[in-house]
Amino acid sequence: MKITREIKTAILVITSIVVCLWGYSFLKGKNLFDSNRNFYVVYDNVEGLSPSAPITINGLVVGKISSIEIQKNTGKLLVEMQIKNDFAISKSSIASIYEPGFIGGKQIAIIPNFKDTSIAQSGDYLQGDVKQGLTAKLEDKLAPIQERLDKVLANADVMLTSVNNVLDPATQANLKSTIAELNKTLTHFSAASANVDKLLADNKGKLDHTITNIDKVSTNFAKMSDTLAKANLGKTIKNLETTLANVDKIMLDLQAGKGTMGKLLKDEAMYKNLAGASKQLELLLGDMKLNPKRYVHFSLFGKKAAPYVAPEEEKANSEDKK
Repeated sequence: MKITREIKTAILVITSIVVCLWGYSFLKGKNLFDSNRNFYVVYDNVEGLSPSAPITINGLVVGKISSIEIQKNTGKLLVEMQIKNDFAISKSSIASIYEPGFIGGKQIAIIPNFKDTSIAQSGDYLQGDVKQGLTAKLEDKLAPIQERLDKVLANADVMLTSVNNVLDPATQANLKSTIAELNKTLTHFSAASANVDKLLADNKGKLDHTITNIDKVSTNFAKMSDTLAKANLGKTIKNLETTLANVDKIMLDLQAGKGTMGKLLKDEAMYKNLAGASKQLELLLGDMKLNPKRYVHFSLFGKKAAPYVAPEEEKANSEDKK
């Protein structure tokens, strides 16, 4: 059978249309000639996820994103996933959007739930999740640092402004003058240090002799300390305490009027007797001084001694004669 030109043209046109449709679908992430499974996930935000992005399970690429559409009623994003692998995915598995690195774009990682025995079929919906990417984490870490850095820069700006205000021409001149005076002071200090070194060098012998004397004094003091340490200070202190206790007891006895001294201090009659005896002794000594013949008599012819007259009686008689 001879194929006419029109049939050939029709076959060519149909083949071209099929190839174009297949190419268009392939560019959109669809393949018209395979039997891959399709799953759907609804996200509030896809974080920049694009069609044809890879889908992984435990790091292994098992498919790609077929399409991303906005739902008219809710405004959420419906993501269609095309899975080429025949790995059994449970219905409670989670499709998590994540960022594998700084350079690569967003991807979807399916986290299977091995405890769930219900297997998802093509066309089922999976749970969606969005993990924070490395860039977002870095931004969260850098945000507080940036705020602190801004505050530090602001404080530094204020400080520099204050320094500029303080360091006016007059202050700069004063600082220069102060530095010059400080240099002079350091020069004088250096000269004084040199003089002190010379003085120490000149009097090195005297200083050595002085230090030797100090060593001797220290040695003597150490020996004296050893002697005091070896002395029986405890016994001496104990004897002193005993003596003080005895003195205290004597003082208490005196205050209580015990003994001769106590009675002398506290007994008024004894005091009066002693006072009277002292007075009589004074009169007796006075009379012996005035009339020694009354007490010492010496006569060769046996003359009788004059009778004794008390000083008060003698004074009274002399007044009566007058």
